[in-house]
Order: sequence, then C-alpha cells, then structure tokens
Amino acid sequence: MSYFRITLIRSAIGLPRRSTDVLKALGLKKRMATVFHSVSPSVAGQIMKVKELVHVEECQYRLTKQEVHLERKPDPGYYIEKSCAEQRGELGGQ
Repeated sequence: MSYFRITLIRSAIGLPRRSTDVLKALGLKKRMATVFHSVSPSVAGQIMKVKELVHVEECQYRLTKQEVHLERKPDPGYYIEKSCAEQRGELGGQ
C-alpha cells in the first residue's frame, strides 16, 4: 500500500478559510509538520487545493514520529575516531 507523505512548508496565515480548513482536514497544524495518508482520490484532491503550501512525496510505508525526527536531524559536524581511554592505552603501552 502506498502513502502520501505531506509536509507543510508554508504558513496559511492570511489565506482564505477554505485553505486553512483543508489543512486542518489533512491534520497539518504547524509548519514543517509531516503526516501520512493512504493514496486515494479524495486526499489527492485536498492536496491539489493547497499545493502551493505543501511538499508531497509518495512512499511505500508510514514512518514513525521518531524516524521522521531522525531524518531531519542534522549531521553533528564531527566524528569520534578514538576515545580518550583508547588513546591513553596507546600512550601507556609505548
């Protein structure tokens, strides 16, 4: 079964109530929030009404909240090659 992965990219502030109601029906409340819906014509029609505000991908399975968070987590910018204990062991053995 396929799913739509829908992420709200732009805010609905200042838009007509119809647009905000569609976002509520999809379950999107905050920017950068992600929801999963099964692929169906009704959901596709809702997406088309707010297509300027959302980013949509088709995926094979739903991700958990934690998996979505880990995808968005940035790279720490460094890697640990050796721990202090390993370095001390090397120095003590010489």
